Amino acid sequence: QVQLVESGGGSVQSGGSLRLSCEFRGWTYTSACMGWFRQAPGKEREGVASTDSDVTTTYADSVKGRFTISQDNAKNTLYLQMNSLKPEDTAMYYCAAEGPNCSGPWLNHRAYAYWGQGTQVTVSS
Repeated sequence: QVQLVESGGGSVQSGGSLRLSCEFRGWTYTSACMGWFRQAPGKEREGVASTDSDVTTTYADSVKGRFTISQDNAKNTLYLQMNSLKPEDTAMYYCAAEGPNCSGPWLNHRAYAYWGQGTQVTVSS
């Protein structure tokens, strides 16, 4: 079965960097839409960044210029490079994917059928 496995979370000081990875295991589709979402305690899940097989990218305004989403098809892996981290970036981060019939909206969690278990990112001041 399809399984998305996240890694790379941890604790970092304000201004630091982290790179999150999401491995697609058991993925048989030739194309996909992929995204990163986050959820802080007491808040709703929000879209952070998305990309697709055409490498079109979309970012939330709060992370533009600091975060970069990318993919390595040979490794079946999605990445989120996070630079200049701020305390407000603290959250559980989830990767998500949808098959070839994906149509967006790209930063809406309801557009994605497959989800990882989440990886915690904590940014201290």
